[in-house]
Amino acid sequence: MKKTFAYGLVALVIACLAFGVLLLKENIAARKEEARHHVFKIVDLGEQSVDPADWGRNYPRQYDSYRRTSELTSTKYGGGGSDTLATDKLKEDPRLVTIFRGYAFAVDYRLRRGHAYMLSDQRDTKRVTQHAQTGACLHCHAANTVAYRKVGLANGATGTLNDPLVSSHGYAQLQKGFEKVGAMPYSNAVALVEHPVTCLDCHDPDSTQLRVTRPAFLNGIRKLAESTAPLPHLPSIEKWRKGDRREPYDPNRLATRQEMRSFACAQCHVEYYCGPKMTLFYPWDRGLKVEQIEAHYNSLKFPDGRRFFDWVHADSGAEVLKAQHPEFELWSQGIHARSGVSCADCHMPYKREGAIKVSDHWVRSPLLNVANSCQTCHRMPEEEITARVAIIQERNHALLLRAEEATVALIRAIAEARKNGATEEALRSARELQRRAQWRVDFINAENSMGFHAPQEAARILGEAIDDARQGQIALLQPRASSAAQPKPTSVK
Repeated sequence: MKKTFAYGLVALVIACLAFGVLLLKENIAARKEEARHHVFKIVDLGEQSVDPADWGRNYPRQYDSYRRTSELTSTKYGGGGSDTLATDKLKEDPRLVTIFRGYAFAVDYRLRRGHAYMLSDQRDTKRVTQHAQTGACLHCHAANTVAYRKVGLANGATGTLNDPLVSSHGYAQLQKGFEKVGAMPYSNAVALVEHPVTCLDCHDPDSTQLRVTRPAFLNGIRKLAESTAPLPHLPSIEKWRKGDRREPYDPNRLATRQEMRSFACAQCHVEYYCGPKMTLFYPWDRGLKVEQIEAHYNSLKFPDGRRFFDWVHADSGAEVLKAQHPEFELWSQGIHARSGVSCADCHMPYKREGAIKVSDHWVRSPLLNVANSCQTCHRMPEEEITARVAIIQERNHALLLRAEEATVALIRAIAEARKNGATEEALRSARELQRRAQWRVDFINAENSMGFHAPQEAARILGEAIDDARQGQIALLQPRASSAAQPKPTSVK
């Protein structure tokens, strides 16, 4: 009787195990099948498929996370606001009003919101509604690839809209349209676009492979490749430099997939000139460091023969520079870039949905997604990671405020000297030092990581800003009995 019960129990256990194995096998097979069919071919996508909702029918997982960029997120040093308006940086930091006086940024300057707001925020800013702007502003604020190509075709470019973008016809249409749209009044240009950044801006519609479509980036990265600046974090450029260089560097043909996971972001998260006197360009002819960009600007002249500047400061009369948002440039000087970590690794980390691994298209700060963004490499508690980031950002923020204070003090000193009758010659050295100091302060202030992308580089830049501003104040104290007594402008490093 006992033996019979034991045999029955063993048989039952074996049957349960066999059933479990069969269930596991079926689950594995289902997961493999799921992984093989993660794309749903419902609509045909092409080079004119601008609406992200169309892409979302074939790629619902990516589209769902892309739509979440409309959700408001913020960290201590980034983002914020309401559904209708981003946080006002000028109210949070009144020094900026003095630093930007005479320029549109002194009227309206706000913290970033998600990608979903990039076009509407630009359309609504007082920098556009109260100041005349050109269509160049749309280069990094709208899904403009098709608009550029249509305008290019209307102005003599050959081919059709169905030509692959990465073709001689596609590139020619893109470049011609970019130049024409950039010269339009903003109100005319904005009527040509409907969406903020969309799938077509970063993905080939046939293969979904990453690509870059912004004409100024394609022009700028080509100039960067032709420069002599060391670029160890961009191996495809270093490889191209060692070749015969018969063809210009083209990231869509030569860059690695990991590089493209940064280049797709670097199309817009960069420093550039966006004004009425010249076609929009990225100033990378000499490299990506703050002083290399400055040296390029100092060597440029406008068509009227004057040297390059963004505006003449209303208080000091200095010809000064305005930084945009040089995340790619600062990241390029940091440890993550040198370690092969891309922008997408941290801001669009991989995530799993069932058996499928996809990039999270809810682009946001890694601090809001530490597990996926940071802990895949840094095996430490989340509290330790966020504490280290906080230390870096708080120290850089303290340096930034000191640099702003020094720059404001210099501006006020120059303004006072002008009021007291100082000659243009007597003010020359101080104004040059204001240009240097203000450029460095703004480079870090406009960059959206509060120094985290390259902490030591950010601290170096801010240290130079403080030194330049204080040197400018000292220059105003020098004897001015004759023009020969004037201090020489500080040379560019």
